[in-house]
Amino acid sequence: MKGEEIYRLIPQRPPIVMVDVLWHADEQGAETGLTVQADNMFVREGLFREPGLIEHIAQSAAAFAGYGTYIRGEEPKLGYIGEIKDCVFHDLPAVGSELHTVIRMVAQVQGISLISAATTVNGQPVAACQMKIFLKE
Repeated sequence: MKGEEIYRLIPQRPPIVMVDVLWHADEQGAETGLTVQADNMFVREGLFREPGLIEHIAQSAAAFAGYGTYIRGEEPKLGYIGEIKDCVFHDLPAVGSELHTVIRMVAQVQGISLISAATTVNGQPVAACQMKIFLKE
């Protein structure tokens, strides 16, 4: 799914949409992407900043969860970041960069998901972390 089709998977709407493609999703995880645009609210001095990378990872996790609700014919659920752990930023992507993020489900208990994420640009590491995400019922 790409472009406005992503809105079927995530509750966010412009200008805060930080995922523009879902390449793959299954029970274990997902692969998403974002092409960094100059008018992105997290771009400063031509670079996509750390808060944008965190939001991109969170929305990648939302797209992963949203894909599950989508195939069941349900609306995407609102999620909240409960914890960010082991976060590492290797680089700040420039405008025009294509982010590629791999989300993996580590554990899921009572509406709380623990995911691991790694973001690359052209195969080079950009960011990685673990997140606990709470889904609102």
